[in-house]
Amino acid sequence: MSTTATDSRGLAGQTIGDTQICSVNQTQLIYRGYEIADLAANATFEEVAHLLIVGHKPTAEELSAFKASLVGMRSIPDSVRDAIIRIAKEAPKAHPMSVLRTAIDMLGHLDPDCEDNSAEAELRKSMRLLASIPTCIGVHQRALEGAEPVDPDPNLDHAANLLWCMTGKKPGKIAARVMDVSLVLYAEHDFNASTFTCRVIASTNSDLHSAICGGVGALKGNLHGGANEAAMEMLADIMKDTEGGSMTTEEWMQRAFTEKRKLMGFGHRVYKNGDHRAGI
Repeated sequence: MSTTATDSRGLAGQTIGDTQICSVNQTQLIYRGYEIADLAANATFEEVAHLLIVGHKPTAEELSAFKASLVGMRSIPDSVRDAIIRIAKEAPKAHPMSVLRTAIDMLGHLDPDCEDNSAEAELRKSMRLLASIPTCIGVHQRALEGAEPVDPDPNLDHAANLLWCMTGKKPGKIAARVMDVSLVLYAEHDFNASTFTCRVIASTNSDLHSAICGGVGALKGNLHGGANEAAMEMLADIMKDTEGGSMTTEEWMQRAFTEKRKLMGFGHRVYKNGDHRAGI
């Protein structure tokens, strides 16, 4: 009896698991039955986080308790803060995602539930990471700018607190809302590369922090989350080269075509008719 191997590069067309959390297709992006445009318009990031983590949209009481739990978990140990600052000073060109990966790894060492893989412990660890990652990001950003880190603000929602930690300034309503919507749009995306990486690591019965570190490493890549960074770098190049009228944007693009440069921000592995989130 013989078997024939199927060549499926990138697991294209293969079923590798089932999920009720998120669905992506050519017309919709859905979180647990809710279309992304509806969530972006009518839900906060905390509501969406509760939906994704707990499994349902929260009642007013559940949302209040969920937000209070996150606020109480925002602080990070001094050793983690000091390590982030040291990296910023000694390796200022270190990629922010690499720094975040290191911070998450350290948080894992110090988490009392680190090696407990029960569902209850996994939820506690997930909540701690969700709450503390903005603090880690803020410490790194402030250290790169030569500024002292600021303590998380318990009076601010998750998105606004992230901006506060990064800038040391209380964001206005528009800035806070824009960040909140952005976090909602990026909260889930089915079986993408980083999610798949996390699931592979978790499937070996490893700890949650190791899985998240692996996911962050995958997300850093310029063929995944790093594509956004590459698109911004390309736009910065266009602005620099066209400043002063020495070259038009059209001429820049023609040169890029001639040099066969990859134009970031065009085309998607899944979305062949445009990204549903772009218009939001």
